Amino acid sequence: MSRDLRKYVKDTNVRLLVGAFISLFVIGVGLIWLIYGFGAAVTGFLCLLGGLLPIGLIFLVLYASDWILKRDGRD
Repeated sequence: MSRDLRKYVKDTNVRLLVGAFISLFVIGVGLIWLIYGFGAAVTGFLCLLGGLLPIGLIFLVLYASDWILKRDGRD
């Protein structure tokens, strides 16, 4: 009865990231909407997306380089 701990860690990290982003967007933008109104919530949502853009680009470059190296036969 062996367990794949690497898969478990990967799944856990993905769940934590998804939960953090959902919390940030739903709770954060929801509170902005409640306190300041719809226009401020839209602005806050756009600011969150703008802040995530560089992070997404970095992950995209790292994923692409990993994919290229694995196709080349290296680990």
